[in-house]
Amino acid sequence: MTPKALTAANGTAVATSQEFAADLKGFERSLLARMDQAGLPSDGVLVSVRERSRVFQNVDDSLAELGSDRLAESLYLSKFLAAVTAGLFDAALNYLWDETIGELRKRVAAYDLSYFFDLAVGSASEQRKVLKHEDDLSKVTDQDLLQAANRIGLVSDVGYQQLDLVRFMRNHASAAHPNQVELRAMQLLDFLETCIVEVILLPEDDVVVEIRRLLQNIKTQKLSKGDADTTGSTFDRLPEEQADNLASGLAGIYTRLDTDVQTRDNVRLILPKLWPHLTEDARRQFGVRALRFRVNQDSDQAALARELLDAVDGASYLPEELRIPEIQATLEGLYSTHHGWNNFVNETIPARALKRVVGDPPDVPESIEQNYVHTVVYVFLTNGHGESFSASPIYRELIEGFTPTQARTALLSFTDSTVSARLQHALAQRQWKDLLAFLENKLIGRPTKRLHEALTEFTGPPYQAKKDTKIKRLVTVVKA
Repeated sequence: MTPKALTAANGTAVATSQEFAADLKGFERSLLARMDQAGLPSDGVLVSVRERSRVFQNVDDSLAELGSDRLAESLYLSKFLAAVTAGLFDAALNYLWDETIGELRKRVAAYDLSYFFDLAVGSASEQRKVLKHEDDLSKVTDQDLLQAANRIGLVSDVGYQQLDLVRFMRNHASAAHPNQVELRAMQLLDFLETCIVEVILLPEDDVVVEIRRLLQNIKTQKLSKGDADTTGSTFDRLPEEQADNLASGLAGIYTRLDTDVQTRDNVRLILPKLWPHLTEDARRQFGVRALRFRVNQDSDQAALARELLDAVDGASYLPEELRIPEIQATLEGLYSTHHGWNNFVNETIPARALKRVVGDPPDVPESIEQNYVHTVVYVFLTNGHGESFSASPIYRELIEGFTPTQARTALLSFTDSTVSARLQHALAQRQWKDLLAFLENKLIGRPTKRLHEALTEFTGPPYQAKKDTKIKRLVTVVKA
């Protein structure tokens, strides 16, 4: 039976499989002869005609999935087929990858460039400063492009693994770099199928669409508290990784210097709703971001990153390099206010600041632990004349958050001269009894518990306890 003649869209006759294979053989003979004539190597340059024919026998089904409109725009797929025809599978793979990367960049640009760049290179990195426009996508490595597209949801987890294999093969078996790897027809067809299914034709899922819509609204509309509540009610449906990615993107938006006031207001409304859904690592990254800005001497962005942490009461997630001086400054401010005029009213603000900066539950770096405990105990004892009723509950919360080590330090605080002097006042003595009651269940170790028992049973004024022989002996043992 004579094969049925085929016609291309432009009316040109298309060769049958047998005719096409014959044409390839003729082309190959002429090309190899020309190489020999020029004194060039000809062995192992071209893939066999049989392998090339296998590609053309199977490629139509894969390409048909794209539809006529997409096919008409797929220049690199044309080059892919031209390279297959020539017997250069390594070049064909390179063209296929170019088509895939080009399509992926289009998807990223249509989604949200700023969000993508923040996830791809980090909002606090030096590279991020030069990534602004669609043309800058070429400055992002293919691997970073794939990873960030996967984080956004533009590439599925399975698709990412498959595409990463294609990327690896493109780097090690294509014309992009010198190599001696021989590609087979079915490998090339499999790579083509992966790129079409996992990038070019992959639909956006509902989560990806919702996040894109939210990012657009944050940047273009003034959101109300009601809007934030409504949006927040949907966050429990976000996959954990997507919640973390969204938070990172919001932080990037907030800390960019060209972000307008309305957008920052919107982020401060939305982020507290998202915060409970984040992993601990994602929360720590907010503090790391502030540190990186500080290290890079981007003081304005460091201030914005710190400001954003305050919006979610997340100061405890600052790295110790930033937290130690901040906690120290807050303690000094509280101490100064405690001794200042009208402290009964003014003390509340620095007390709240201290609670915020140490976190909930409190997390205090070891190097300033003693100063922290002594300051909290000191202000809890009052100034001897009156109590700051709005600050006192905060001090109680901080004391209840003491670790066993901090509780022991608090128990020994009566030996400190400033605390001992304060204990001369009747009001402070009553507070001391309350402090001992708070500490009782936090203390561990027989010597420490015996000291607590001795202080509780001491009948004299607390400021004289450090002179008691039994108590002095127990203090020596506890401090040892």
